Amino acid sequence: METQMSKPRIGVIIGTTRKARFADKPAQWFMEQVADHAELDFELVDLRDFDLPMFDEVASNAWLPSEDPHAVRWQEKVKSFDGYVFVTAEYNHSISGSLKNALDQDYTGWARKPMAAVAYGGVGGARALEHLRTISVELQMVPLRNAVHIGGSDFYKVWSGGENAPMSEIEGHLQAALSAMLDELVWWTKATKAAREA
Repeated sequence: METQMSKPRIGVIIGTTRKARFADKPAQWFMEQVADHAELDFELVDLRDFDLPMFDEVASNAWLPSEDPHAVRWQEKVKSFDGYVFVTAEYNHSISGSLKNALDQDYTGWARKPMAAVAYGGVGGARALEHLRTISVELQMVPLRNAVHIGGSDFYKVWSGGENAPMSEIEGHLQAALSAMLDELVWWTKATKAAREA
């Protein structure tokens, strides 16, 4: 009987928690695009499902184990992946408070793994993603160069506050960026996983 190596696991993290969020639409679109990916397994992770408190531990879990059970459950989830794709909104030129808090709740789980992003907003979530990349460097992640940006007229076409059209109406504009990001994610996931396991 032939044994098949399990594919590296990528967490697709929805980075906002508010009731009126747009994130579900691009997140579902992304999951459809990677449903049968040949080299990576993708799992959708919703911050709403973790009920994280505002970070209030004595120290980062790099120094002391966290005490809050919600934080510990989140850390176990983060640790289970070999890389990440963040679906991120842009709030006032940065990421959401809920995503920053989720990042702060762990240190060790993120380290030495790649991070990619699907970002959205008026300028494609570019400013939020630049902040996210600098945060990820401090958490010892490998931020990828390529990302999917949904901005400008494409954003207003599919946004619930705009035309609310299906993602299929703009996906032709996103495919080149998606393909480049996934190629890069495969390379860095394999490289960092091999290095961590060596």
